[in-house]
Amino acid sequence: MQVLGQPKITEFSKIHPQSRGPLSAWVYDVEAAKWETRQDIKEKYPHANFPDNQVIFNIGGNKFRLEVKVQYRHGMVFILDIHTHAEYDKKNKKRKSSKK
Repeated sequence: MQVLGQPKITEFSKIHPQSRGPLSAWVYDVEAAKWETRQDIKEKYPHANFPDNQVIFNIGGNKFRLEVKVQYRHGMVFILDIHTHAEYDKKNKKRKSSKK
């Protein structure tokens, strides 16, 4: 898979240096992968979630949330956003309350 948006990882890693290793490992794994379906992702990342046509990965022992969009047909993974677990929960709580 081709990972697009890696500068977001670089910027996030500057603010959260402890994320650098786990995010680099994720990029390495994804670039070696050939995902064709959600099940392919679930085999490697059983805790991945699939809300709103995105994939949310738990990174670094559940310390970080990586939001991506996958285009299986083209073999591309677009990095949309990265958050700490707490930041993601806060953002997700706001999103849920705005849908009510």
